[in-house]
Amino acid sequence: MEEELNGIIEKIVFSNEENGYSVVKLKSKLKDEIQIVGHFTSIQLGETISCKGNWVFHPKYGKQFTVKSYTLTIPNDASSIQKYLEAGNIKGIGVVHAKKIVDHFGEKTLEIIDKTPSRLREIEGIGKKKVDSIKKYWGEQKESRDILIFLQGHGIGPSLSKKIYKRYGEKCLETVKNNPYSLTYDIMGVGFKTADTIAKNFGIQKNDPMRIEAGIEYVLGELSEDGHACYPEREIITLAAEKLEVDQADLHRAITSLESKERIIRKNLPTSEEEELFIWLKPLFFAEIGIAKHLKRLRREPSSIREIKIEKAAVWVQEKLCIEFAGGQIQALEKSFHEKVHVITGGPGTGKSTITKAILAVHEKLTSNIILCAPTGKAAKRLSEITNKKASTIHSILEFDPNSGIFKKNGKNPLTCDLIIIDEASMIDTLLFFSLLKAIPDGAKVVCIGDIDQLPSVGPGAVLKDIIESRAIPLSRLFQIFRQGKGSRIVINAHNINKGIFPELANTDEKTDFLFYEIESPEDLKNRLVSLVAEEIPSKYSFNPLSEIQVLAPMRKGIIGVEQLNQALQEKLNPNTILINRMGQPFKVGDKVMQIRNNYTKFVYNGDVGFIDEIDTEETNLTVVFDGKPIVYEFSELNEIVLSYAASVHKFQGSESPCIVMPIHTSHYMLLQRNLLYTGITRAKKLVVLLGTKQAIALAIKNDKVEKRHTGLSYFLSN
Repeated sequence: MEEELNGIIEKIVFSNEENGYSVVKLKSKLKDEIQIVGHFTSIQLGETISCKGNWVFHPKYGKQFTVKSYTLTIPNDASSIQKYLEAGNIKGIGVVHAKKIVDHFGEKTLEIIDKTPSRLREIEGIGKKKVDSIKKYWGEQKESRDILIFLQGHGIGPSLSKKIYKRYGEKCLETVKNNPYSLTYDIMGVGFKTADTIAKNFGIQKNDPMRIEAGIEYVLGELSEDGHACYPEREIITLAAEKLEVDQADLHRAITSLESKERIIRKNLPTSEEEELFIWLKPLFFAEIGIAKHLKRLRREPSSIREIKIEKAAVWVQEKLCIEFAGGQIQALEKSFHEKVHVITGGPGTGKSTITKAILAVHEKLTSNIILCAPTGKAAKRLSEITNKKASTIHSILEFDPNSGIFKKNGKNPLTCDLIIIDEASMIDTLLFFSLLKAIPDGAKVVCIGDIDQLPSVGPGAVLKDIIESRAIPLSRLFQIFRQGKGSRIVINAHNINKGIFPELANTDEKTDFLFYEIESPEDLKNRLVSLVAEEIPSKYSFNPLSEIQVLAPMRKGIIGVEQLNQALQEKLNPNTILINRMGQPFKVGDKVMQIRNNYTKFVYNGDVGFIDEIDTEETNLTVVFDGKPIVYEFSELNEIVLSYAASVHKFQGSESPCIVMPIHTSHYMLLQRNLLYTGITRAKKLVVLLGTKQAIALAIKNDKVEKRHTGLSYFLSN
């Protein structure tokens, strides 16, 4: 039999953003503190919660209350009100003012804020400007309160309720009732699972066509997050039938409906056995078709740069740079002089940077309209350092317009350039490359430079790989190793790993730039890693543990996964007092953090790393500094950043660090791949430190089967 429990939310111990599962400390009349667990759409500190559920005994955490259903209300006693205000639930009131206000007005605090907010000026430090701000914010809350309470009564938490109301206004209830799945298209951060829970609360059945169509798009979206631009229809039907728990016949009807609405595209592609029907989300299909179309356009149109005397230019640039190029480099250089579009690929130390400087030096004699760009800020900065010229991110040269939500630079308003050099091309995903190519004028020459053996882009597609495999674009491969300092093992080992050869692992007492610590126990490995990062490496090599050492791990979960390593490193490297806790994640001033999705409005992008400079509990925001640029986040936006003392190899791709520390252990078995290990160690400029087992290294090197990404670009380029 279900029991009822009431209390005040004291602490959010843990919360899973994907499914809402949370562990919460509750202050109840039964006793001081109770631990409740369950799936919550959104909860805030200080709110009063009324739960229905059952008591259970957890073998590790003891007695817990498992919540089956719940409702939330604004608090009505002084202590709860203070907690509520301290959590930033009313913008402009933080920890300091919350205490002063509640000390002065007690249980009437929220009534004062509602009916006579001018009385807040009785509190020292609160002037007319702040009162007006609080009044405005509270007024907006009051206007939407009935709707928010209704939404919360249907399993939608306060934070999401506010977003829904802000998007739809008075039509909020009508929209959500008629089609809860519209939230997935209209509100950032709302996924299919959340919309599906809401739909269930409104009585929408599993086999409702509206649900099935949204579910198919959800499955395609998940597949695109795994890197696929398209996917075989028969496999999508199998996946969707399992995830949605519906019949395949219903899925076939939904696919036909989505195709007629032009939300998806279906097309046959050749496979190793025969032709097969594939499905794309509409934007990805037109991006792949568009990339092929624009590459063909750029190759077809004449260059706006006069013809280069190839042999003479090659001799001149070698004299200017005081370098004698090898055969492969000469051929790459000459192709870049002759071809309109050219791809150069090669591993570390094969001369890609030198070729870039040579191409640039020759073309600077002919035009000043040259653009240097890369997918990430770190990669652009590195390109700038190599060339001593300005290099920018692709996003910045395309000039994103936050008002319209599109890039200002496009086919109708193209870039001004005669040559564009794109570095770290392996990182560019399908949608971004399409946006870039659209904006490149007919007469411009395009040089793409990248390492095809690195991990593919975080976003959907395998652009560089598909271009190379299509054989439709002139290609230069660089094999010969040039960058190889005395006693250096990083470059040698990177190439050995790429060839499937076990690396040279130094005794840790040796003076080398490639260290290996053999540690079997994951717990011992984690402890030693923290010690190395915080003390041993900084002491021996004078690296700053925050800005010059980066920990990379193959997995998020587990003892030596990204999440637990971040927690351990935060505790060791940043003893500052915790000032804000969101979704179970503590953030402190001084924390190293990473942006995990592109935010074109703030001009920060997936993979950018910065440091928390300030946390303002009064204004309920924090400031992160990225490469000297301060970016302000509202507390409600903190799902866009994560701690990055440790990061995944994928997320750090395109960036570099003086020192890379990387656990590699058999507990990572599912993700031990050659290209992942190769990419991780090639992020290091001066020192690589591996911790783990030789068996794990051997398993990674042996596993050269790169997980296949389904794309259509190679086919579209070849036809």
